[in-house]
Amino acid sequence: MPAATYLIGIAGPSGAGKSFLARRLKSALPAEVLQLDRYYRDLSHLPPAERARANFDSPEALDHELLIAQVARLQNRETVQLPVYDFISHTRSPRTEMLLPSEVLIVEGLFTLYWLRLRALLGAKVYVDLSDEICLSRRIARDVRERGRTAESVIEQYETTVAPMAERYIRPTLTHADVVVSGAEPVEDGVERIVELYRRRTVSG
Repeated sequence: MPAATYLIGIAGPSGAGKSFLARRLKSALPAEVLQLDRYYRDLSHLPPAERARANFDSPEALDHELLIAQVARLQNRETVQLPVYDFISHTRSPRTEMLLPSEVLIVEGLFTLYWLRLRALLGAKVYVDLSDEICLSRRIARDVRERGRTAESVIEQYETTVAPMAERYIRPTLTHADVVVSGAEPVEDGVERIVELYRRRTVSG
């Protein structure tokens, strides 16, 4: 095993298929997955109606200081207590979840390639690309099923903040990627390309 954990970062717009790719990649490598969604800032100090109106699609919505600090610790093979976020109440849970060191850590989320300090830790950088139309349909299905949302509220949020913020903050990070994957192609194709890059870079040192 290498002295440090190898970090693979996966970024891309909401609904592009980042989480699905990360799960399949985990199965192909000795890896664990860390999702940036854990690091949304706690909004318990705000009234519930105001929490729901917050812009969750800006980089400032995430506690990137804690994220980067914990990723650096995980790279050094330290055990970390991860935050747990409640997407229904928009608050951070008082409990945490332990993540043990692994040979490979897949860091996945909207802004994985946004912050320079986080990019600098990554051994391989991946961007998952997909059209807004398909991203929206996937987001509706996920948020209704997993986050207690209505389809109407998802569409309103997508048009108001998700799509505009993606154009401003997320889609430009494609330029930092070592591998660009289409969320519309078979996931195995993307996994194969990423594993090939990982093996090439780790074998060459």
